[in-house]
Amino acid sequence: MSTTAPPRRWLRAPLLLTAVALAATFLGAVPANAAGTLISQGKTATASSTENASFGAANAVDGNTGTRWSSAFSDPQWIEIDLGGAATIDQIVLNWEAAYAKAFQIQVSGDNSSWTTIYSTTAGTGGVQTLNVTGSGRYVRMYGTQRATPYGYSLWEFQVYGAGGGSNPGGGTGAPPDSFWGDTGSIPPAQNVLMVKVLNRTNGKYPDSQVYWSFNGQTHSIAEQPYVDMPANSAGRMYFYLGAPNSQYYDFIEFTVGPSVFNGNTTRVDAFGLKLAMRLHAHDGYDVQVGEDYQTFQEDRSATFQKFIDEVPAEFKQLAQVQSPYRIPAPGSVAAFQPGGQYANYFTSYAQSVGVNETTQFIFGCANSMASNPNMCAALNRHTAQLPSSQQQDPTQFYKAAPANYYAKFWHDHGINKLAYGFPYDDVAGQSSFVSHGNPQWLEVAVGW
Repeated sequence: MSTTAPPRRWLRAPLLLTAVALAATFLGAVPANAAGTLISQGKTATASSTENASFGAANAVDGNTGTRWSSAFSDPQWIEIDLGGAATIDQIVLNWEAAYAKAFQIQVSGDNSSWTTIYSTTAGTGGVQTLNVTGSGRYVRMYGTQRATPYGYSLWEFQVYGAGGGSNPGGGTGAPPDSFWGDTGSIPPAQNVLMVKVLNRTNGKYPDSQVYWSFNGQTHSIAEQPYVDMPANSAGRMYFYLGAPNSQYYDFIEFTVGPSVFNGNTTRVDAFGLKLAMRLHAHDGYDVQVGEDYQTFQEDRSATFQKFIDEVPAEFKQLAQVQSPYRIPAPGSVAAFQPGGQYANYFTSYAQSVGVNETTQFIFGCANSMASNPNMCAALNRHTAQLPSSQQQDPTQFYKAAPANYYAKFWHDHGINKLAYGFPYDDVAGQSSFVSHGNPQWLEVAVGW
């Protein structure tokens, strides 16, 4: 019996996209004029209905073109974004799945009650629609009045560009300020698929000469070579080290790169080693950030370890101690949660109550029988398996009671837009730090202490 966790689902996610979606992603319309900043990413999205719990409204603003919102199979339907504050809007990008709108309106509102239409059509084309508009308001919605297919309305992404907006009630996105990412205008053009730039964000702990990257047989400090001209590859990892090229302070990002697409993520599936954040920018203006949030980058490593100990239940505190100060391993990787360990039965009763007979270790790792049941593995880790299926993938229900994967919860709580890869099937309901986009221009990777 293997204890190896299944392959990350992000490695397979691009293969799940329909041909229609891929064509929409890579053949989308080029904006007629330069758009403002993307101000909808990670904001609160709501909808008139969802086809089922896997296709929630949040999927349309998560920056992941492998997840989507899908409505009930009736007219009319709508999806709405709360920008978090008053904003001026100059462009809308709708990335439709095969089930698109033939007739729809784009509407804005300042109070979520009175709506003004800033775009209207009865001849929608589907695919990627780039709409140059003029409007203002805190709320933006797509209001569909006629479906083009017998199915519902379905969007891979609903993007709003402009200026203004703000944090949603209850907290912001955690994204760093632009200054954190440096001068992106000086990043040289790629000769291959995209240019990768590695940033030293150790707050003075290490000079550039002691921040290393390793990929495709090459290892360099960023003082020697901060850029990597990334070629297409079937699956890869780029490692980062602090202090020396073989240091115990290390971590990695994961990716697949096609001839004109980047798919990748920061990951906490195995462990936390270094603070990492990625920013992907594409030629069409797509720009998204994932990874540890700005506050986490600003604090010392010892403070992050202590914060973990302070915020997780007793069973999980040891994770920040067993390999300190180098790593915080995932719970399924430590003896206490494995057969014979102190917490070997952590998930047992709860799992059995919903008809699952599996070890705690394999539930954390989504392995063995859990490898073929991503929805149930995600629900067990998030403690939603006891809920009706329509609520199991609702983020407002996650981690409300034990047993749950509080290691994963911690990285979500301290991730940009609350997204993280805390266990192998954390992409269920669009909660992972996976990003994917065609025609990429550059990727920055920030390495912290």
